[in-house]
Amino acid sequence: MSQWLEQVIDNAKDVSDFLTPTRQASLAELKAQGWPGKRTENWRFTPLTSVSQRDAVKVANAGEAEVPVIENLDVFDIVFVDGQLITSIADIDLPEGLTLSTLDDVSGDDEQAVKALFGHIKPQRHTFGLINDALATQGVFIDVAANANIQPTIRICNLTTQAVDVHSRVLVRIGEGASVTVMEHGEGNADSLTTAFAEYSIADNGYLEHYRFALFTDKAKQVGGSHFRLGDHARLNSTVVGYGSELSRLDVDIIHAGEFADAKMNAIYLLAENELFDLHTNIEHAVPNCTSEENARGIIGDGARAVFNGRIHIHRDAQKTLAEMNNKNLLLSRRALINTKPELEIYADDVKCAHGATVAEIDDTALYYLLSRGISRSKALVILNFGFIQELVNEIPKAAIGTWLLPKLSTRFSQMEVK
Repeated sequence: MSQWLEQVIDNAKDVSDFLTPTRQASLAELKAQGWPGKRTENWRFTPLTSVSQRDAVKVANAGEAEVPVIENLDVFDIVFVDGQLITSIADIDLPEGLTLSTLDDVSGDDEQAVKALFGHIKPQRHTFGLINDALATQGVFIDVAANANIQPTIRICNLTTQAVDVHSRVLVRIGEGASVTVMEHGEGNADSLTTAFAEYSIADNGYLEHYRFALFTDKAKQVGGSHFRLGDHARLNSTVVGYGSELSRLDVDIIHAGEFADAKMNAIYLLAENELFDLHTNIEHAVPNCTSEENARGIIGDGARAVFNGRIHIHRDAQKTLAEMNNKNLLLSRRALINTKPELEIYADDVKCAHGATVAEIDDTALYYLLSRGISRSKALVILNFGFIQELVNEIPKAAIGTWLLPKLSTRFSQMEVK
């Protein structure tokens, strides 16, 4: 067991609230699983040395951080800085049909709803999810009433400024026939460790437009996940954008629990020199007549390492399933590395499924063409990189988010250029 994990388990003894039974069960499972090593399949390409040798540092006072502004987007923000809530929930003018509560301030029916969600959609195999179960006392519960159509985007910002450990949780319950947009936004470059997990329950005929921007860089370490359960005719449209850092790991689970559910996920990951990003996705088709589409594209800089493991599991009763997964990667140098593993596990016989992965380098002919037209090498690389991911950016449902994202990606590409 690692030094850090021993301290985490010791710190968990001080956490006591209405979620204590779930926290204790997760802690027991964590002790049984132990620390992931090179022989742990889900972690064999992602070393955890930078975590295991650090101290578990609790936050004392939140630092100051600037909240990213997305122009022309109808949004209200729930902001955590260094794990502490700095937004006054009571001051938010909520639309009809929407209820917000913090994990340390829920009561009555909301408390029961939180108990029903917390740790019950996220699979127990996620080691850091169990750690988050035990230590996440800060977070938010979002409840969307049946048939409510929530227009403003709800953005949960998780910003870090100090070398501390941060554990936050997002719980979302979407009622029958309801629709909402939720964005999980994380940023920071300090020597921090962030575990940020979210669980979403989408009831029958519900719709969730979801974004996860995991934009931690440099020495920041992030390990988190977004986990979804879909009812009958429920729909999910998810966009994930991740940067590399000393350690960046994101797990996504999509569970089709109701018939005729539909899920779409687009993911973009961008790694600068010597960074690491690991994306593990798992789509469970447990019932018949459901569809899923997953597209993941990565650009890996000089000396950087990316991991993609995408799994689609078609259960025995999940007849008439349509499922497709594709992973494309662009390496910016011979020192860049991608370990990609798309998987199909099929136990039904009346399905249509496809998966694939490609790995390529910058096209020298295309680069030479741009350079011969007087375009600088830096700008030429930005043009070629944009071309590789432009299709997924164009599919972002909200134009304001796509417009905001483009200059951020351009800045990121300049950091990734091979010198």
